[in-house]
Amino acid sequence: MLAIKPQKTNLTLGVIGAYPAGSRFAYEVRAFYSSGGVTVEDPVTGSLHASMAQWLIGAGRFVPPYLASQGIAMGHAGEVHVLMDESKQVWIGGEVTACIQGTVEI
Repeated sequence: MLAIKPQKTNLTLGVIGAYPAGSRFAYEVRAFYSSGGVTVEDPVTGSLHASMAQWLIGAGRFVPPYLASQGIAMGHAGEVHVLMDESKQVWIGGEVTACIQGTVEI
């Protein structure tokens, strides 16, 4: 899982792998997408975690709450907390590093 190095361009791919029982993290997630004709990796992708959680919790494969990791393969240490409330709403959380700031007028 951590050794995956996609070679194709125009690739959009999310990958998830389980850590052994008793590990700090339940899962490692990786997200790849195409940018400028090359495949790049996103260090942490909250929307991918949310989508995977809804799908795999609904399928009975994941049991919330759990802690997932993302970015290890590229030297980042992203931690994503996945929770589900009593109404079955999935919540994603964690610390962020703000890289840009601004406003958008619509």
